[in-house]
Amino acid sequence: MHARQPLRVPVGPDAPRWSTFRREKTLVVAARTVTSTARVLECLPALLRGDSRVAVVFAYDSTSAFSDGVLDLLHDSGCRVMSWEQVADAAPDLIVSASENIDVPEGDCPVLVLPHGIGFQKHVPDSRAPRSRLSGVVPDRLLESGRAWLAISHPGQEAQLLATHPRAAGHTLLVGDPCFDELLVSLDQAGAYRAALGVPDGRRLVVLSSTWGHTSLIGQHPDLPARLLAALPYDEFRVAAIIHPNVWSGHGAWQIRTTLAAALDAGLILIPPVHAWRPALVAADAVIGDHGSVTLYGAALGKPVLLAAFGSDAVPGTAVDGLGRAAPRLDPLGDMAEQIRTAVGEHTSDRYRTIAEQAFARPGQALHQLRAALYRLMGLAEPSPGVPPRPTLPAPEEAVSSVSSWTVATTASFHDDERPAVTVRRHPAAVSDAEREDPRVFTHLACDERERDRRLVESASVLIRRSALPTTAAALRWIGETLRRCPGCRLAAVALDGGGCLVGLRDGRVVEASVTGLAVDPGLPAATVYTLLRAGAALDDAMVTLRIGELRDEDVSLRLRPHVPVGPFG
Repeated sequence: MHARQPLRVPVGPDAPRWSTFRREKTLVVAARTVTSTARVLECLPALLRGDSRVAVVFAYDSTSAFSDGVLDLLHDSGCRVMSWEQVADAAPDLIVSASENIDVPEGDCPVLVLPHGIGFQKHVPDSRAPRSRLSGVVPDRLLESGRAWLAISHPGQEAQLLATHPRAAGHTLLVGDPCFDELLVSLDQAGAYRAALGVPDGRRLVVLSSTWGHTSLIGQHPDLPARLLAALPYDEFRVAAIIHPNVWSGHGAWQIRTTLAAALDAGLILIPPVHAWRPALVAADAVIGDHGSVTLYGAALGKPVLLAAFGSDAVPGTAVDGLGRAAPRLDPLGDMAEQIRTAVGEHTSDRYRTIAEQAFARPGQALHQLRAALYRLMGLAEPSPGVPPRPTLPAPEEAVSSVSSWTVATTASFHDDERPAVTVRRHPAAVSDAEREDPRVFTHLACDERERDRRLVESASVLIRRSALPTTAAALRWIGETLRRCPGCRLAAVALDGGGCLVGLRDGRVVEASVTGLAVDPGLPAATVYTLLRAGAALDDAMVTLRIGELRDEDVSLRLRPHVPVGPFG
């Protein structure tokens, strides 16, 4: 990913011979972990926008336990990369890093350290000794040299820092938090981000946020994503997980996906570890988290927060410590759906305002302050114009739910003066056991035709095809072939291109069904037909109220087709 030989462009002994741009200053970015490298990449383009006078080179420091993935990130971003050993030869005018634990070569160039989280709020293992240290603080040697400048987001962080590291006096820069500013300006795009993540209208997006280490949410409760998906009705909720890049780097994507396999089969939206967590957090209707910065960002954005874990490594007196005392705890053994509904229903957007004010000063000004500091430390005049308004975050890549089978529980009510009503609750079969039937509840297993677990398909009472077919004739053929291929199946339902769907019964009857307010999803009308069939109710010219859990009511129109040329499906 980076050359074995030292770079010759844009830095090196004879770089001017080969360069296109006329370099006046050299800025070296210390790339040590994915988290810290991503943070610099997120703000540096806006800081140096339009300025060809500054040559930027990324120096890869492989000494971190979480360095895996850094080179891939730099390569994908199109960065020029050199080894850390070449930094001194590059004669940088400024070194920038969001990783405080760097071994800076001798010299007199300043070192600007950006936070990769929110302040100094966590004790982390010290890679230089068998002890813990305060996250975000550079080594004493660098503080003693007077070369280090620590960017902070709130004046309270300076007081906290000086109490433990008095050598930092006079070397803090109050700039605010560019990441928080970016999140704030993007709040009105939450609907677009939810759509990109595959969250249908009317569903609530619950975001799980985990930092790294044994005390984190994922460290304490690796089964929580699957248990949460089992507890939340599929037609009311979607669940996404933001997991700290150190977990991805330290354990690898294969380990994470293997650990979360059941949850992924149940529709968990696993957010990529770089950049995409920001729009996902903006899209959240509720956050279930721990003592990591992402949870605090969510609270500061006005999101309802439930804490599923909270480590003792959080620093007392900090904003995240305040959140730990203010936010309600999630009881994984209780009714998690009801806890989330209560948290959302009782929440006010200013609930955590005081905590946010303890973490973030000068909202909206971070890039302007940071740019001024950057150019001042390089000894270079800022170009004109200044920093443009921060654009909203790009939408995340579209996520496709992998759920292809459901356990379905339904009830029916009939009153002489009202139309029949059918209540449907679906849960992903990958994490849900079939509910026991009683005289009031009908249960069945429904599978999409793309379900890969043949045991589920062979056990399903209802098979569905969510990808619409263009004609009624094609839909009837699919119904016939499906019911003949799967003798244990009672119903087969398929979406139609023009809207609505066909539901075929094993005795040859075919019901035309349409549902108001729903995109094409044959699973719900199929559950309605299944319930009426079990209850012995009429299927022809019927208007039924479909109650989708506690989400909403829709009207279902059912009509038997007058003629089925293919006969019984058996």
